[in-house]
Amino acid sequence: MRTELKDRIVLVTGGSSGIGRAAARAVAAEGARVALVGRSAERLATVAEGLPTEALAIAADLTRPGEVERAVAAAEARFGRIDILLPNAGLYIPGDVAEGDPDAWDELLAVNVNSVFRLVRAVLPQMIARRDGHVLVTSSISGHQAIPWEPVYSASKHAIQSFVHGLRRQVAPHGVRVGAIAPGVVLNELWGYRDAAAIDEKVASREGLRSEDVADAMVFMLTRPANVTIRDLVILPQNQDI
Repeated sequence: MRTELKDRIVLVTGGSSGIGRAAARAVAAEGARVALVGRSAERLATVAEGLPTEALAIAADLTRPGEVERAVAAAEARFGRIDILLPNAGLYIPGDVAEGDPDAWDELLAVNVNSVFRLVRAVLPQMIARRDGHVLVTSSISGHQAIPWEPVYSASKHAIQSFVHGLRRQVAPHGVRVGAIAPGVVLNELWGYRDAAAIDEKVASREGLRSEDVADAMVFMLTRPANVTIRDLVILPQNQDI
C-alpha cells in the first residue's frame, strides 16, 4: 500500500531553489507540511508563501555546525517532529585539482558532507524513538563514478553514498528508511541554468533534467509501502553519455 505524505512533516535543505524548491512543492502537493532551510530568508519566504500547506522558512548557513542544529530545533519547535529529512543543499565545484581553491573545497565539504551528517544526527533520535522516519539524501551520478572534470565534487558524493549505505543498515531495525537519489545533469541554478528557453531546449534534446523530474522521483521513493526501501535511484537525462 502506498505511503501517504498528507500531514507528514518534511524538512528540506536548499529549499529556495532548484531540486529543493521543486521537492518542497512536490511533497506539499501531496499534503505534507514543510520546513524550508536555506541561506536567503527572502527567497525561502517566497517559496513558503507559494506552498498549499503550512510551511516554515528557516534561514541558516549550513557551513556553520551550530546553524544546522538550530534549523532542526526550529522545525521541531514549530511542528513537533520531523518525519522526513531531505538533505538536499549542495555546492558544485568543477575543475582541475592543480588549479583549485582548497578554501572553496572546504566550504563544499561543509555543505555536501558535514551538514548532511549533522542533520541526520540531529533528527535520528526522535525518529528511532517513534520507529518512524525517512531520510532521502540528494546525491549525484558523481557518487557512483568519479567524474574527471569534477573530482572534488565526486569525492563529496562518494562520501554521501558510503554514509547512506552504512546508515541504512544501522537504522533499519528501528523502522527508519534511508536512501539516496542520484541525478545526472539537472537544468537549474547549480548548473548555471536560469533561462527558461535554454532549459526547454536542453529538455527537448533530452540532454538535461528539470528539477521537477527529480522531485517526482523523490515523491515516488517516499511513497513506497513501508516494507520497501529504495536505497539508490539513479536518474539521468536520456541522452547523457555517462
